[in-house]
Amino acid sequence: MRPLVPRPLTAEAFAPYGEVFAVPETVGVRTSFDKGLANLKPDVPASLSIILAAPVPQPVAVEVIERHVFTSQSFVPMATARWVIVVAPGTAEDGPDLAAAEAFLPAPGQGITLAPGTWHAPLTVLDAPAPFALLMWRDYGPDDEEVIPIPAMAVAL
Repeated sequence: MRPLVPRPLTAEAFAPYGEVFAVPETVGVRTSFDKGLANLKPDVPASLSIILAAPVPQPVAVEVIERHVFTSQSFVPMATARWVIVVAPGTAEDGPDLAAAEAFLPAPGQGITLAPGTWHAPLTVLDAPAPFALLMWRDYGPDDEEVIPIPAMAVAL
């Protein structure tokens, strides 16, 4: 399989997978990024988690991919950090299309909301531990998260 070469994260390029958000450039301006937030299971509570994510060894090899069928998932960096996002469209058989996987490098101040059902690699921080907030909806049932092993995909940084 070809190595994934990350490209800059833009709203247009990421649109098939979810929403991109960024810190406003003007002081005092509040921008809402709620179009991508979704909970497809009634009566499931919101979950806000904070993680100090460990950097992954480089070269980066993605060996599992996951999705959350019923909820969006937002990744909000809480400090400047270099991280990479790996996503893949779904197939007609309901699995990930690894041959069409893509990788994105967010700029400082950018975060994402993954659309429900989007196949993605776990949070992948590159250089040093980095704090992130994660927002989704969870009932902690067996269908909250689907994680599957995949043949290793290399990410060329």
